[in-house]
Amino acid sequence: QVQLVESGGGLVQPGGSLRLSCTVSGSIFSVYIMGWYRQAPGKQRELVARTFSGGSTNYADSVKGRFTISRDNAKNTLYLQMNRLKPEDTAVYYCNHFQQLRDYWGQGTQVTVSS
Repeated sequence: QVQLVESGGGLVQPGGSLRLSCTVSGSIFSVYIMGWYRQAPGKQRELVARTFSGGSTNYADSVKGRFTISRDNAKNTLYLQMNRLKPEDTAVYYCNHFQQLRDYWGQGTQVTVSS
């Protein structure tokens, strides 16, 4: 089993920044994918960014150049640094861990971008 706990959401003005954190615990295998997804009201959950255990990363086109995904293996923590936030980034953000053909999800953290 894998447990994920997110933190760092909140209300921010357009153009501002936030950093999300996701602490991972449990049985972590050496091959995995970790990522951030988001779901806005009335929309499907979508991939924001993900990182592979080998180190590569990829991003949704809508966040390229503004968001950065990273992880601290010593702290078992995944981060999402979000800069130049826009109102359309408003959503519940979920941390995801995929290993052994199974998805694990955090509880989600609300990010609201509004003036």
